Amino acid sequence: MAKLPETTVKIIFDLQRQLLERINEATATEAIVFGRFGENETTLELDQLQNSRERTTSSYFRLYTLLLKVAEAQLEANSATLDLLAESIEQAAAINSATQASIQEIKRDWNLS
Repeated sequence: MAKLPETTVKIIFDLQRQLLERINEATATEAIVFGRFGENETTLELDQLQNSRERTTSSYFRLYTLLLKVAEAQLEANSATLDLLAESIEQAAAINSATQASIQEIKRDWNLS
């Protein structure tokens, strides 16, 4: 296995946990909004939540896949994979923040908080 710095592994695992929390929160918020208000009034917000959840899920899987590739690499991972992993960490952090902000905005707009 290629050896990543412990801090990098910790960042990835922390981000994966946070992304799972956002996926769960987006799904729960979508269900609450739909249950209370129906689809007609909230189509835009439901689409926004679904899109946020899909981006977050994609980011989670990208981190998982790249970390697995690094783990399966013998001696050292190639630089392209490591560069992609670093880029994916940055994107995952940004997507996590954006999804959290979207969820909070929708909760505020629909008085769900």
